[in-house]
Amino acid sequence: MEHRTDRWAAGSTYEDFMGRWSRRLAPHFVAWLGIPTGTHWLDVGCGTGALTKAICRHADPASATGCDPAGSLIEYARAHTQDDRASYSVAGIGSLPGRISGYGSVSSLFALNFLPDPETALDEMQAVTSSDGTISACVWDYAERMEFLRTFWDVAAGADEAARDLDEGTRFPICQFEPLGDLFRAIGLRRVQCEAIEIPTEFSSFDDFWMPFLGGTGPAPSYVASLAADHREELARELRGALPIRSDGSIRLAARAWAVRGTRAPASDEPDGHLIHRP
Repeated sequence: MEHRTDRWAAGSTYEDFMGRWSRRLAPHFVAWLGIPTGTHWLDVGCGTGALTKAICRHADPASATGCDPAGSLIEYARAHTQDDRASYSVAGIGSLPGRISGYGSVSSLFALNFLPDPETALDEMQAVTSSDGTISACVWDYAERMEFLRTFWDVAAGADEAARDLDEGTRFPICQFEPLGDLFRAIGLRRVQCEAIEIPTEFSSFDDFWMPFLGGTGPAPSYVASLAADHREELARELRGALPIRSDGSIRLAARAWAVRGTRAPASDEPDGHLIHRP
């Protein structure tokens, strides 16, 4: 499949669309990782800083460095993080910030699937991880249980065949249990584990659901921005009819993510587990 460039226009619009759910899930992900206190962390593809802030609040790190190639998101993260242990830089795969003795934990929250070559990205993440350190990632289950996006794309594809190829559930096959675990084993990590984390996504009204789709940041809002005004209005009407709107106007859905982690093998050790050998 051809690589697409998704629009990441501004931190505030990303927060309204996806950041609020990233912030809600990030503490659960940090708790699941169970990284020892006093660890140096690197947050790859940090966006508006949801994971970096959760690390500072819940993991008592020595430091937490967030990096992202989108300068607008880094600006937002810097302006909304008040912790001396946190720092941010405009950088991405190909130029990850290094540390002389490596990072004890290198993680990525809801960014791995957007990288052109996730396996190459994990190789670089492993390269900046200290011996016996942890590499981890978390991705939304777009194909099945990220319900508000699943509803959006199912409705959009019903009216526009082109929407099917833009659907993250189609675009990102690694965002499922087995492919994600296999990807981590393929780069030679030990003790690979993959588990589901689920949170509620509650909207106070249809407008609370729909308005973030008009912000132009992320795949679905980018698609909405490409539509003519009358087509956007029709899509909104179809969505209103498809959603489980409660008597008080609220909408209650669920969002599942897959969390995965593995341990970098010391240079003298052979990685364990079933590996996919690359040529």
